[in-house]
Formats: sequence, C-alpha cells, structure tokens
Amino acid sequence: MMEYRKFGKTDLNVSIAGFGAWGIGGPAMVGSTPIGWGDVDDAISKKALIRAKELGVNFFDTADFYGLGHSEELIGEIFGNSPDVIIATKVGHRTTAENAIALDYSRKHIVEACDRSLKRLRRDVIDYYQLHSARMVHLEQGECVEAMEELKKQGKIRYWGLSLNTFHPYSESEYMIDHNIGDGFQLVFNIINQRARGVMSRAAGAGYGIIARMPLQFGLLTGRVSPETKFSHNDHRSFRLTKEIIESSLSGLEHIWHIAEKKKISKTALAMSFCASMPEVSTIISGIKTPGQAEMNTEIVKLDRNEINLIAETYTTDFSHVVSLMEKQG
Repeated sequence: MMEYRKFGKTDLNVSIAGFGAWGIGGPAMVGSTPIGWGDVDDAISKKALIRAKELGVNFFDTADFYGLGHSEELIGEIFGNSPDVIIATKVGHRTTAENAIALDYSRKHIVEACDRSLKRLRRDVIDYYQLHSARMVHLEQGECVEAMEELKKQGKIRYWGLSLNTFHPYSESEYMIDHNIGDGFQLVFNIINQRARGVMSRAAGAGYGIIARMPLQFGLLTGRVSPETKFSHNDHRSFRLTKEIIESSLSGLEHIWHIAEKKKISKTALAMSFCASMPEVSTIISGIKTPGQAEMNTEIVKLDRNEINLIAETYTTDFSHVVSLMEKQG
C-alpha cells in the first residue's frame, strides 16, 4: 500500500514513490549531446503514467527540457487539470540559436517558460516549480528568486524550490535555508551517492520538502547493468557510465545484495527502500518508462536499523571514490 508524506511545510501530501518523467521525454539531442534516455514509445509512456497512478503514485516530476517539452506534453495529455495529481516541473535550461545548451535564470525566461509549461501541462497552476540547477551566482543575482515569488503571487505556481547540483548540493541549499526562501529541494540520494545526507537533515529540520532523485543511479542499482552493457548514442548514459564506473559500483554492491535476497525483494526494491528509510525524504522519483517499471519501482519495504546502517556504511567503504569518478565524467 502506498505511503504518503507531507512535503515540508506545504499542504502537499506526496506519494513516497514518485514518477521521474525524464525518460519519457524521448531521445532528444542538443547538437551532438544526448539529453534523453534513448528511444521510447509514447503509447507505452502513457500507459506507464496511468499504471503509476493506479498504484497510488500522485507525484509526477518533469522539466521543460525533458524531450524539449515532450515529457510535459505527455503528462498534460494524460492528467491535465486532474486535482488528485501533483505536478512538479523545472525551468532554467534552454537551447541557443546555435543549438547548444544554455542556462537561463533571468526573470524574463522564467516567466515566459512558466506560461509555456502550463500550456503543455494543460494546467491552470503548477504545484511545485523548480529552478533546474541554479547555482550560487544565480541565487545571489536574485532575478530567479524574484521571478519565482512573482509567479507564486500571480497564482501560476503553488510552491517552488531548487533542484540541487548532483555532486555539490551544499552551498545553494544553505543559501536558501539561511534566507528562508523556497519550499523544497530536489537532490541526488541513493545507495551509491550519499553526498547530500547532510543537506537532507538540515533542510528537513527547516521545513523544506525533499525529493530524492536518481534512486537507481542510472540503472546501476537495478542489477541489470553490467560492464558489457551498451547504451545507444542517444542515451546520456553512453558517456556517463564508463566501464570503470560500472565495475567499481558492482564490486561494492556485492556487499549488500544479500539484504535483497534475505528479504526476497528485487534489487530495485532494496534501492528504493533505502531511500524511503530516510525520514527526511518526502518522495523518491525513479525514472519510469513502462508499466512494468512503474510496478517494480513502487515496491518499497521496511528495512531494519542494521540493514540501513550497513548500506549507509558502504558509502564510505565502497562508493565515495565511485562518486568522485562520476563527478569527473560529468
């Protein structure tokens, strides 16, 4: 049965298992850079959205950059203004005239992009709007904060927050907490990458909601990726998951897979359950592209304290150096 948690100090009650909608955006490219997860079938993506909702998922996270708007369009087609669905999207990435990726946290871009997202999502208001990966320079300039507050006053968004940097989440989160701005954070947290543990503790204590992204670390925590796995050229993992990263990750995971065997659950379920064992986490957004993945990625069980501690300890003993390798890879 799905568990629901309060999202910080907001009035949003979100499913502990959320829907990460990056993958259903499709195989978009910006120049020669893949920004998607390879080929997808829109018909299957729609069935995945519907199946997730049937399983109790009420939190769907997307971005205007996922499939260059296509992910938002699919969610809008299926859910539109459904009152029992909570939609989160993001802003701040765009393409240039030269077909390159640019970060844009200007007031003008955010306000205009919000209107475009509302149209694609077929909604009157965005439940939770996020600065996609704004850094300190953007927050200190202030335009992005002013734009988000303006959109909130206008009733175009209900709440807003920041999707933190994968490897260095502290500076921006501390700035927002210290200045009492925003309502939540999206951050990377999983068995392999636990760098944001301190952010979660302080942010939750200050009343911010926490979205844990990448709970399966690009598929490494599903048990279905091996050093021989080949990713298509339009899958961003083709340059991110090197053989060294895969081998190092799988080596460390051998120390904890026995927990899944003992509990008779999948490796995916173990990865999701570890994230859910953190009381600070409001919702966990795994990437879902098929109805089958919706079913697998919503299985969450209770781990005992010894199991949680063992998994947490592997970050220091086995995975901190792997995360450093990932950081160098980009």
